[in-house]
Amino acid sequence: MGRICFTLQVRADRLAEYRDRHAAVWPEMLAALKAAGWHDYSLFLRDDGLLVGYFVTGNLDEAVAAMERTDVNGRWQAEMAPFFVDLPDGRPDRGFLVLDEVFHLEDQLEGRP
Repeated sequence: MGRICFTLQVRADRLAEYRDRHAAVWPEMLAALKAAGWHDYSLFLRDDGLLVGYFVTGNLDEAVAAMERTDVNGRWQAEMAPFFVDLPDGRPDRGFLVLDEVFHLEDQLEGRP
């Protein structure tokens, strides 16, 4: 399983609404994420709008493609797009910047680089 961390930038004037929307994500979207292999998924939001996401998946490309095949994802992305700054394709799920993992405690404790 791979650990994926990504960033996006939420518009400063939409932070409260963004938080509210994620306090009750559509049940259909939650089910689709789980079925597509997005495990241990969390979002963290800083007061300046920096959004950091984290999830575990067997294969990032397959997990993204599985979500792309769902109707609910298209609807959710369309609803969420106005919350973000600088989305190249106009969709958050295509505009996040994946970060390189440089340290993981358990890996090093087990002798893995």
